[in-house]
Amino acid sequence: MKIAVSSYSFQQYVSQGKMTQLDCVAKAKELGFDGIEFIDIAGGPDLEVQKANAMAIREEADRLGLPICSYAIGANLYNDDPAVMEAEVERLKGQVDVAKILGAAVMRHDVCYKLSKTGNGRSFDRMLPFIAENARKVTEYAETVGIKTCTENHGYIAQDSDRVERLCNAVAHDNYGLLVDIGNFVCADENPVTAVSRVAPYAVHVHLKDMRVRPEKVDGCNAPTRGGNYFCGTILGEGEVPVKQCLRIIKNAGYDGFLVLEFEGAEDCIEGVTKGLAFARKVLSEL
Repeated sequence: MKIAVSSYSFQQYVSQGKMTQLDCVAKAKELGFDGIEFIDIAGGPDLEVQKANAMAIREEADRLGLPICSYAIGANLYNDDPAVMEAEVERLKGQVDVAKILGAAVMRHDVCYKLSKTGNGRSFDRMLPFIAENARKVTEYAETVGIKTCTENHGYIAQDSDRVERLCNAVAHDNYGLLVDIGNFVCADENPVTAVSRVAPYAVHVHLKDMRVRPEKVDGCNAPTRGGNYFCGTILGEGEVPVKQCLRIIKNAGYDGFLVLEFEGAEDCIEGVTKGLAFARKVLSEL
C-alpha cells in the first residue's frame, strides 16, 4: 500500500497564508509521499473556476510525478424538497468532472450533517432511502468517467460503522464503497478496532488519522463527540487510535489502495505530517 497525504493536512499553513493549495503538491513530494488527495478545490461555487484551478494542480502534479489519488468534497444528499436534492446531485456530478481533471480515481462525498425536527429528516433511517438513491445517481455518472465514489464515516450523523455499512448496502452499486477513516469513529464514541473490522470489506479508500479523546475539555480536546466526550486530532501514532491494529484489519480485508494521511492536530502541520509519514511507514513494515 502507498501512502498519500490530504491537502487538508496543510490547512494550518494555507489559512495562515504560508502556502497555497497549489503549493501542497510540491510540499507533499518534498516530504516523500507517494501521492496526494485534494479537498474542495478553490473557486467554488463557480465550477469553471474550480476546473481551471484543478487543471493547474494537475499540471503541477504531473510535472513532479506525484499522483493525485483522490478528491474529497462536502455534500448534503437529503432535503425535504426534491428539487433541492436534485440540484445537489447535479452539483456533485460537476465535482466528478473536477475529479476527472485532477486525475483522481476516487471521489469522496458526504451525505448529511444533522437531523431536523420534522419529516424524514428526524431520523437517519428515514433519510437513508433518499440519500442512497441520490448517491447512486452520482456514482452512476462517475462510473462513466472511470471514477469510484465513496462516503466517509464523517459528520456525526453518518459516522457509526453500522450506519455507513447500511448506507453502502442501500446504495448497492459496484462503483460505490466506503472511505474508512480509522480516527473518525471516535467522534461517534465508537471503538475504532470494532468499527474498522466491520466496514473494512467495503473500503475503496482509507484515511489515516489519530485522535485524543477525553471526558472533559482538557489537553486541547474541545470538540464534542456525539456522546458528550471531547476529541482533538493529533500526530499519527501519538493518540489513542490503535493504528497498527486497524491497518492489519484493513490489509487482511484485501485493501491495497492508497492510505491517505490526514493531519488535523494543533501541532505544526509540517511536523505533524512528517512524523505521521514516518510512523505509517514503520507500521506498514511490521504488518
